[in-house]
Amino acid sequence: MSGDKIIQIKNLNKWYGDFHALKDINLNIKKGEIVVVCGPSGSGKSTLIRCINYLEKFQKGTIDVNGTILTDNVKKIKKIRSQVAMVFQHFELFPHLSIIDNLILAPTHVHKHPKEEALSTAMEYLERVNIADQAQKYPGQLSGGQQQRVAIARALCANPTIMLFDEPTSALDPEMISEVLDVMVELAKEHKTMICVTHEMGFAKEVADRVIFMDEGQIIEENEPEEFFCNPQSDRLKLFLQQILSHTPNTDTEKELEKCIAK
Repeated sequence: MSGDKIIQIKNLNKWYGDFHALKDINLNIKKGEIVVVCGPSGSGKSTLIRCINYLEKFQKGTIDVNGTILTDNVKKIKKIRSQVAMVFQHFELFPHLSIIDNLILAPTHVHKHPKEEALSTAMEYLERVNIADQAQKYPGQLSGGQQQRVAIARALCANPTIMLFDEPTSALDPEMISEVLDVMVELAKEHKTMICVTHEMGFAKEVADRVIFMDEGQIIEENEPEEFFCNPQSDRLKLFLQQILSHTPNTDTEKELEKCIAK
């Protein structure tokens, strides 16, 4: 992990009408760092990462992505989005396009890459997520886990500097979650900068450099995984970990974490 800050967020505030969704968020992400963001529903996790590539406009504060300050300026937004790829909860694949056509759409139409080059890159990433044999099928013919792996391959086709994951396993059946997490674990080994909103605590313990807990639009606590899980400082984080791990201790890592929290 590099010491260079690739994302700097200062005093970030976001409102939806009268609802204060993000409250004075200050956060730095280092190049190559893997950060997991967790917290209860409505805590501001997804809103935070959606602000980073301006899918959500914010009213106060600054976001600096790799030296570019995010504003309403279209050129700056495009520059940041060329470096930041996002994997959504519900895949967001075009149902009328084949898998391979979903992957080459942005490279050929937005980035103006030659079609043959885009096809070669797309197949390379489909191979990496172990789904190359599904290239000519349509999204509706694939399982949820397969579709999410396609979505990850599509994000990688943009050759992003930063990857954002917005609860990528929450819409999946339990047996499909591991196949998506396995792909994310492999990406983590490459030290690509990743911010993952997820409730998969075993994944957080295994791959994160830092885990952040949010509640009511604020960062309540952050730490490296061992301290975060085994020595939480706030009562609110302790309660959250007890609740989430008591309901989903599926992996050996999660079972170990449950025992750690129970002490």
